[in-house]
Amino acid sequence: MVALVTPAELKPLCEGGRTLELIDVRTPSEFNELHVVGARNIPLDRLDPQALEAQSSAGRDRPLYLICRSGSRGKQACEKLTAAGWSNVVNVEGGTLACESAGLPVVRGKKAISLERQVRIAAGFLVVLGAALALTIHPYFIGLSAFVGAGLIFAGVTDTCGMAMCLARMPWNQAKACDTAKQARSTCDAR
Repeated sequence: MVALVTPAELKPLCEGGRTLELIDVRTPSEFNELHVVGARNIPLDRLDPQALEAQSSAGRDRPLYLICRSGSRGKQACEKLTAAGWSNVVNVEGGTLACESAGLPVVRGKKAISLERQVRIAAGFLVVLGAALALTIHPYFIGLSAFVGAGLIFAGVTDTCGMAMCLARMPWNQAKACDTAKQARSTCDAR
């Protein structure tokens, strides 16, 4: 069972002046668009429990808060760290969107298309392409639409999306070095 913290419970922790270990597991472009002040970006597909322990200022004794857009990738990150032996990991319920609504200070940057939206666009395109090719070229192309449909079912059942993992690695979802350096300097008590 993954421990949860609501944005309302997180807000006084950030405002209390304590150093808080808050890891945002979204893609760099999503992070640069909007993130909670003090969050550090380590995308879910690059989250390495051993490397995190080496660079963590909190260590395994203090809570490690994980956040994403709405809570799903944060939960996956918590499960990954728990499986690696971390016992004090906490998912921020509702993610960055809920934190913004609760009044936590956020940093706004350049607008980007969310990974979730990119998956819907890509999946829709592939389904339409498969259907069009099946109608015009050869009926076997309907297999493309079936494959995408099966992938979406698998993603829904397992809460793991292969297409999202591939899209997260695309160049447009990566941050420039200067953006990453800026976010590394932000802390929870910097206002």
